[in-house]
Amino acid sequence: MNLDPRYTSDALSARLNRLFYQRLVEMDANSMPVPGLADWSQLSPLHYRFKLNSTVGKYPDGRVLNADDVVMTYRSILDKSHASPYQAALSMIDEVKSIDNETVDFLLKRADPLFPAYLEIEILPADHIENDHPFSSQPYGSGEFEFLRWSEAGHLVIQRRDDGQLFEIVEVKNPLVRTLKLLRGEIDILQNDLSPELLDYLRYQKDIELVQNSGSNFSYLGFNLQDSQTSDLRVRQAVAHAIDHQSIIDKVMRGAARKAETIFPPEHWAGNSDLIAYDFDPKKSRRLLLQAGYGPDNPLTLVYKTSSDPFRIRLATIIQNQLSQVGIHVDIKSYDWGTFFGDIKAGNFQIYSLSWVGIRTPDIFRYIFSSESLPPAGANRGRYTNPAVDDLLKKAEQAETLDRQTRIYREVAAQIHKDLPYVPLWFEDQYAAQGSRVTGFRVSPSGNYDGLSHLKLKKSRGNRHAQAATAH
Repeated sequence: MNLDPRYTSDALSARLNRLFYQRLVEMDANSMPVPGLADWSQLSPLHYRFKLNSTVGKYPDGRVLNADDVVMTYRSILDKSHASPYQAALSMIDEVKSIDNETVDFLLKRADPLFPAYLEIEILPADHIENDHPFSSQPYGSGEFEFLRWSEAGHLVIQRRDDGQLFEIVEVKNPLVRTLKLLRGEIDILQNDLSPELLDYLRYQKDIELVQNSGSNFSYLGFNLQDSQTSDLRVRQAVAHAIDHQSIIDKVMRGAARKAETIFPPEHWAGNSDLIAYDFDPKKSRRLLLQAGYGPDNPLTLVYKTSSDPFRIRLATIIQNQLSQVGIHVDIKSYDWGTFFGDIKAGNFQIYSLSWVGIRTPDIFRYIFSSESLPPAGANRGRYTNPAVDDLLKKAEQAETLDRQTRIYREVAAQIHKDLPYVPLWFEDQYAAQGSRVTGFRVSPSGNYDGLSHLKLKKSRGNRHAQAATAH
């Protein structure tokens, strides 16, 4: 876990940082940029001006966030001597400068109508940046929550500023243990990473309130396109048509998901609802395998890598069984998270399953599908290359209007859907279970922790601590 927003690359750190810091820009329900701590105007295609507004907060020492903090944060991210994962996405920025204490100008190298959406990065205090404050372990921001201590691995204590409410964030990796702790009152709230069976069980417990919402986190099967077997499009198509998505969603996930065809859900402004689904079609799958040279006398055998999470292993086993029905033999390999993710980044896999969490803007296509984004430069872990996609991504960068950019990104989604470097699976619902001591938590489609802003201890309870459990 890294609580320095400039270097955060995991979902848990990103969710926590949203509590400690403020951002120039936020996203609305359709993932369009709206003012956060600043309003903006476009003075020219290459010139944006941001003016801090009344929502600007104070740091723990009482100093009000100002324009210098914004400038220093973005300059440090863009500094080539640093290894911020956000450098590539912000590469269009030529200069960041303060006009006065409340005004910041961004000067661009190239126009991008979506530019404000890239500024959803937490702002750090300039003086602490200059003094090399250890943000990674001691966050220091102007957000709704103040970091108090990280007393031990997986145990953070934070305080909500408006009322002094204390929260303990506790890591409990085992889903059954998390559930039992909630039922015994040892924790007050848990979010996500439970099996459907545990969710169903909690749903009928009288002292537990289950809050659920449609999600936007995208689950998929990824292929290694440099592998001699999975580089064959017919093999990837055969896998796609052998998976009965809806059966898994209905029977295994208890309906707590919706089928996906691309990275963004239909309600997202860059979503593409016109894509033709890879329907469950075992006969077509077998035909494709025969065309690729596989059959009863020469069966296709693939290695499927996943994490050691029990529910992820279960899903992998179900997919293994479905693929076996069309003659694809699957060998499942499960590993602890560090080993598993290390293999994926290194390209040491044939098939793997993962999710993209909290994706807001379609520049993600460049990060995971551009031929220039092979690790460590990006997250093109399957080594997918298509000159047509590279060309479309360049055109999207050069588009002068959001409408034009939207059309191009939908073309990108269609081409990737055709090439199938991923088999899209589903968007899993987001949920939280809260115990009898608390009320008011709201669930975000991306699974962030912003709902802690609304969580309240019931008046009959005197304890000033609320405990939340994470799976990470």
